[in-house]
Amino acid sequence: MLAGMTAPGASGPAATSVGPQGLRERKKLATRQALGAAAMQLAVERGLENVLVEDIAAAADVSPRTFNNYFASKYEAICALALDRAARVGEALRERPAGESLWAAVRGAVLEVYGVASTVPDPRLIAGIRLVTSSPELRGEYLKALSIMQYDLAGVITERSGGDPAADSMVARALAAAVTAVIQAATERWLFADPPVPLAPVVEDALGELVAGLRDVLPPVATRGGPPPARRAACRAQSENEGLAVDPSG
Repeated sequence: MLAGMTAPGASGPAATSVGPQGLRERKKLATRQALGAAAMQLAVERGLENVLVEDIAAAADVSPRTFNNYFASKYEAICALALDRAARVGEALRERPAGESLWAAVRGAVLEVYGVASTVPDPRLIAGIRLVTSSPELRGEYLKALSIMQYDLAGVITERSGGDPAADSMVARALAAAVTAVIQAATERWLFADPPVPLAPVVEDALGELVAGLRDVLPPVATRGGPPPARRAACRAQSENEGLAVDPSG
């Protein structure tokens, strides 16, 4: 539920755009980010129930009507940074070097987006974020962010495989779901760490734990059933190159 959450006003990917954009698009993105940052900041300072759309619009120096052009509710605005960060992971993966192995590319994309969160947050700020994000009203918006990240990652993973969009969709979805879950778990660990710690190393460690966990729990390549031997051998070779020893037959 907390994937992508960062401190209000934090520097990093939340303050940058992805891909080539025109002036109009950059201005729209800047307005969206300003509204999202203002919404979270006000919720932390005042409490979620004490923040109105008009307050968020005023803090971002826009009209309530402009706010409504970007968000349907204050809850959606508060989760905007998480949603935007989730989308950037897929875009970062799409831009990774073609020669990278799949896991190296996925890991690199995640760390490219989350790696800038390298400073220890203020404990009072973290306490406020914990309070805000514990609200039931925000759960649906955070689930939306996770869903966007998962589907976007799965699509780009399929693209990188060079296959038909429908090919290996189960593998792509499974890998995307695993990475998304790891990011969510790492963000929750970061948010409740005592004392507070930077987010970036927590995410990096969590990705490493995912690889180690798969290596420990999944069986070696099966000797019967599953894909043809050549396919199994190719999958095993790729997995070993990426630090995994998994069974391509599932």
